[in-house]
Amino acid sequence: MATNLFDLTGKVALVTGASRGIGESIAKLLAEQGAHVIVSSRKIAGCQRVVDEIIAAGDSAEAHPCHVGEMDQINEIFTYIKDKHGKLDILVNNAAANPHFGHVFETDLEAYNKTVDVNIRGYFFMSIEGGKLMKEGGGGTIINTASVNALQPGHHQAIYSITKAAVVNMTKAFAKECAQFGIRVNALLPGLTKTKFAGALFDNDNMYKMAMAVIPMKRHAVPDEMAGTVLYLASEASSYTTGQSIVVDGGFTV
Repeated sequence: MATNLFDLTGKVALVTGASRGIGESIAKLLAEQGAHVIVSSRKIAGCQRVVDEIIAAGDSAEAHPCHVGEMDQINEIFTYIKDKHGKLDILVNNAAANPHFGHVFETDLEAYNKTVDVNIRGYFFMSIEGGKLMKEGGGGTIINTASVNALQPGHHQAIYSITKAAVVNMTKAFAKECAQFGIRVNALLPGLTKTKFAGALFDNDNMYKMAMAVIPMKRHAVPDEMAGTVLYLASEASSYTTGQSIVVDGGFTV
């Protein structure tokens, strides 16, 4: 049910990587507040499960697959959105890749390319295509899921950390250039959050302890704790389009 402060009624939102984890929580909360949410990920089955649960709760959503590492799929989904909805108000770039856990010297070209194609090129061109639709509609908001690894590289996560640092600067660059069109661009930097994506950290006791060592409250987060910040950034409550991005660091507050 929408609240007066965060009412998104009439808004069209696209959330990538929304078939599970943080993306699923974001999609459900945006829908709960009145947005029509396009739930997207590589595989349609996972997206449809989330959509079915959103609709069962009385809210509005649809599933549409998109692999953000593939340019043709990026172009296809935005053509679909423009043709069906005529606008896009909210874009949450949440899909990510992290295929390599190990020493930086062991990073091969395939893992490098996959991580860069999704985490940098994907976010970049998703933001361009989403931004064009928002410009036509008079404004909107883009929210990028980065990581605290953007500020301090994670152990055995070199290329992932490098790409997430790029996402932070990308956010600032888009915020500066898109503000004139009424488009707000911000980033969320989740800390250690229990998801399938982060399974390598939770399944390895040593890596989990290393990650927890830098968190003052000594606990990990869950996906729902990330969704609230995205809701705020997507709402009119944060509508200060000054060309300055807000980078929300969740690494030391979970």
